[in-house]
Amino acid sequence: MVMKWLITGGCGFIGRSLIRALLADEINSIRILDNLSVGSIDELASISDFVIKNDDKWGVSSFTKSKVELVVGDILDENMALKCTQGADIIVHLAANTGVGPSVTNPRMDCINNVLGTFNYLDAARLNGVKRFIFSSSGAPAGECEPPIHEELPPHPVSPYGASKLAGEGYCSAYFRTFGVETVVLRFSNVYGPLSSKKESVVAKFIKNAMAGQPLRIFGDGSQTRDFLYIDDLVNAILLGSTVADIGGETFQIATATETTVEEIAKKLKTLIEQYNSHGSVSISYLDARIGDVKRNFSDTSKAKNRLGWRADVQLEYGLKKTFEWFQQGNV
Repeated sequence: MVMKWLITGGCGFIGRSLIRALLADEINSIRILDNLSVGSIDELASISDFVIKNDDKWGVSSFTKSKVELVVGDILDENMALKCTQGADIIVHLAANTGVGPSVTNPRMDCINNVLGTFNYLDAARLNGVKRFIFSSSGAPAGECEPPIHEELPPHPVSPYGASKLAGEGYCSAYFRTFGVETVVLRFSNVYGPLSSKKESVVAKFIKNAMAGQPLRIFGDGSQTRDFLYIDDLVNAILLGSTVADIGGETFQIATATETTVEEIAKKLKTLIEQYNSHGSVSISYLDARIGDVKRNFSDTSKAKNRLGWRADVQLEYGLKKTFEWFQQGNV
């Protein structure tokens, strides 16, 4: 039986990584909805053949076994949401405004994209009978708290980004309990890995800076901590969240359960890049702390282990090496 996946934001870093894994199994048929504001057609073409869907023939019959189709559109277009969710078994909702910084600069844009965009696809799932809805959240809804973060902590978001993701989590809960849509919230930690050339998070930005001969710029003193998760482990969590039975309405922390300072990451990458790169020495600089950043952030992943049968397997040093090697091959 063909499994029909709709992936919003599928041309991005996580989306392309997920698509590559799905194509390893011939039972999967994939439709992507993306406005191409971050990911590109060329980047999608580097991992898969695809067709651009620009007609009005929707529904089950338009999903083709082992094929990928791209719909260029915006998650704020509710009519497009109703059309492109037709026939889907699973929606993986990745499209969003990402990151604390942009949400502080433009909180209205962050709210509109993350709240209304999520609502459009939840409601389309309800109206079109889509069985399962995966929502990509983060630790940001928990806000400033004593880690490790776990699913039962009362949320106190610090940034507008955390507030918009919390709103999405709230709608997921409501749509499961009121309408029976099997929503699964996955709170991603700081994800890194190959295919992340457009990503502005710590690991990708540090590598790009170093390869451009620029210092690794740390906001604050570097003592702030994060939980760094390799992309292959995240993709595995999405696959389990999409297929494990009886987890509708649940939220899961998807992380390594390991606390690492930003300064530690910078020093590990400095050593790695200087060892394998011909660009010379790498410097580290310190800038003013950013508004909205939490001081400590790592997660308790015992619920994901017990309910999903998931755990992070990739060690940080190995993941950083594989990521740097991918960038070193000219993927910037």
